[in-house]
Amino acid sequence: MTDREKEILNIIRKDPMISQKDIAEILGITRSSVAVHIANLMKKGAVKGKGYVLDDEIYVSVIGGCNMDISGAPFGRLSGRDSNPGSVTFSPGGVGRNIAENMALMGLSVKLISVVGDDENGRRLLEDTRASGVDVSHVRKLAGEATGTYLSVLDENMDMYVAVSSMEIYGKFDSSYLQEKKSLIERSKVSVFDANLSYEVIETALGMAQNNMKYLDTVSMAKALRIKDLIGRFDCIKPNRLEAEALTGIPAKDHSGLLRNAEHFHGLGVSKVFISLGPDGTFFSDGTDRGILRALKVDVRSATGAGDAFLAGAAYAETEALDIRAAALFGTGASLMNLASGDTINKNTNVESINKIMEGNYEIIRI
Repeated sequence: MTDREKEILNIIRKDPMISQKDIAEILGITRSSVAVHIANLMKKGAVKGKGYVLDDEIYVSVIGGCNMDISGAPFGRLSGRDSNPGSVTFSPGGVGRNIAENMALMGLSVKLISVVGDDENGRRLLEDTRASGVDVSHVRKLAGEATGTYLSVLDENMDMYVAVSSMEIYGKFDSSYLQEKKSLIERSKVSVFDANLSYEVIETALGMAQNNMKYLDTVSMAKALRIKDLIGRFDCIKPNRLEAEALTGIPAKDHSGLLRNAEHFHGLGVSKVFISLGPDGTFFSDGTDRGILRALKVDVRSATGAGDAFLAGAAYAETEALDIRAAALFGTGASLMNLASGDTINKNTNVESINKIMEGNYEIIRI
């Protein structure tokens, strides 16, 4: 194998979806030369087949967290500073990963860009996420690092009593890693961002996704404020009421306030705004069509992951070129599927079940 072939093989190992054009730019040679080298690598058996993304392939890239969630719940009343008999559960988590899995269950081609440790939690996360249909081949496995872990202890009412978050690994999720995934992000129809990531990473990825529809899960007030000056670069955002108020400085306690918040975001360049109102539904606006969509019947076993499911549904609607009202309806249906399951992800989620759960089960308040 020649030195040039070794160089090309190393590039393909890092990003099997990279185009010949991008390889040529990295090496400073012509695309036709790259094609010849790849043909030779295939003859030698070093490359089994082409992993390049076709121009007409529609997929979504998700840039975000991939964590193991560990939850402990007592059988009776929680006793502080003591050992409590109870149950302990392990489940795949992370906002970005949850959104990716929901979209895969909806039938979308989804590619997750994240980091995990080369440990048991990381291996289990990748195995479970892959089994749901998500392409995890672009998730970086880091030797010597612990996979992100969120440990929570619940009380007798199943409310969080205390939690510990171990997320040091995301310090390794940097712009240099994203550069390896540039072509993958550029070719996405939709790119979904998780605000848990650093400002630098989100800003870099936004530059790569400038021709894509870009969706943001704001995650929390603190995380949203950290990237406040990047908000206008997203096409769609989904804050809750408090997060929206923090970003705009405008109270959103009534219809007038919601409209003013939406106008603020539209003025920054955001084309689609969803504001979660909890049990009161979801406010939606594209600058022309505005309203509040509320489900009439809601079966709640657990609210964990409902917001992730909504954004996944809204992003799915984008791939189908649905309008904002239809996106709000589909996103709400996805969240209802999640609420009724008791799990972070409802494995029975699919397009048919989402549409069915919303049949005659909503109202829209025009404002």
